[in-house]
Amino acid sequence: MKPFIEKPNLLKEKTFVLATRIVKLNRYLTSSKNEFVISKQVLRSGTNPGAMIREAEFAQSGEDFIHKLTIALKETNETLYWIELLWQTGYLDESQFKSLLFDTKEVLKLLISSIQTRRKN
Repeated sequence: MKPFIEKPNLLKEKTFVLATRIVKLNRYLTSSKNEFVISKQVLRSGTNPGAMIREAEFAQSGEDFIHKLTIALKETNETLYWIELLWQTGYLDESQFKSLLFDTKEVLKLLISSIQTRRKN
């Protein structure tokens, strides 16, 4: 019997990396900045896309798959909002902001592309 070898999945990898960054951001905001409200929002929205990608792997249908990716897309877009708000209110410096913005937009683009591709097929 051959061992199970998982194919590389860029979207799965990128959403996991983003989620780990968001968890670390939450830790930084709560411990260093004493910020608990926005940090909770960004933690929820920033970790959800990875979970939705995992759920989509076992979607019951093509429509269910698209639905789960669409939820991930909405949550990623919400994460952009919270990151921008954290920057504009002085909780993030420009370097932190640009780095998180890049990673989040990268996930957003991958999700849009994946949804469009799936709808065509």
